[in-house]
Amino acid sequence: MTWSWKICRIAGIPIYIHWTFLILIAWLVVSHWSATHDVARTVEGVGFVLSIFGCVVLHELGHALAARRYGVPTADITLLPIGGVARLQRIPEHPGQELVVALAGPAVNVAIVAGLLLAGVRPSVDPSENDFLVHARFLPKLLVVNAFLVAFNLLPAFPMDGGRVLRALLAMRLEYGQATRIAASIGQLMAIFFGFLGLSGNPMLLLIALFVWIGAEGEARQVQERLALGNIPVREAMLTDFRTLSPGDTLGHAADLLLAGTQQVFPVIIDGRHAGVLTRDALLTGLSQHGREGRVAEAPLRELGRVAAGAPLVPALARLREGGEPCLQVVEQDEPIGLLTLENIGEYLMVRTALGRPSSGIHPSA
Repeated sequence: MTWSWKICRIAGIPIYIHWTFLILIAWLVVSHWSATHDVARTVEGVGFVLSIFGCVVLHELGHALAARRYGVPTADITLLPIGGVARLQRIPEHPGQELVVALAGPAVNVAIVAGLLLAGVRPSVDPSENDFLVHARFLPKLLVVNAFLVAFNLLPAFPMDGGRVLRALLAMRLEYGQATRIAASIGQLMAIFFGFLGLSGNPMLLLIALFVWIGAEGEARQVQERLALGNIPVREAMLTDFRTLSPGDTLGHAADLLLAGTQQVFPVIIDGRHAGVLTRDALLTGLSQHGREGRVAEAPLRELGRVAAGAPLVPALARLREGGEPCLQVVEQDEPIGLLTLENIGEYLMVRTALGRPSSGIHPSA
């Protein structure tokens, strides 16, 4: 996710914190200080925030380690104000596996609650009170927050765990794409409900509504793409008719090529080998600094990644989206044969949809 900062690595998995998580920290610190004007209680409040942070990390590690059991690696974990996101590199192949992975996170919070109850911890202040998180003691607050995380995460709405549980259960009876659409629609209905409640004066519910709506729409889109593209190799969607530049070419020449066609990224060739890629933004930056007579070598070039022509298209699409690479050089037997861009994949998908091609996509079964 963008606007996130890497803070550590646990079990080989990078942990990121989203900037919006700082809002939660600031709100709790200000709430403690405003209510108590006590440094010790405020410090305790900060410690409580860190404990929430730890519980969320353990929750997401539950997902990640359960997925690893089925051979599914986790790219990273990102912490948000209303929970965390473990970004799996792919969805488990069978609904039963996805069900286990989805439930593994809440199971960690259930274990924390059970451990605290067995240790004799009980809420000393009514959890429904507005200032509960300020006036209650440390361990009772920790118990209540973990119980809340279980309940909240099991709501049947993407991107919460409950949405994935619902999709997995539906996929045991229905085609995977249909199961995803139903689960996503239910999630968006819940987002509308949260939005109406938020209009009554609770801005956090509005944030949750937005988060759920975007998460449900994104999940449905990604699954639709994955099913449509299926096991299609990269070579079917690559760009084979494209122009290249040399470091000595002028930026004006590059600008003319940009205006003459639809190509927005240009590989730069030195002695027959790709030295990088000139993106549209880099070209505009170069033009503003050096004018039309400036050279391509003076513009900020990006590294050109590579992908095998026979590799599946779906992981390459994820790489372009999440890695920030402008394009990938397609190679066969170590020889470049084309380029792969997000624009070309999008056009390929539109053409395939217009032709009504049946998808050879993933249809998990229990």
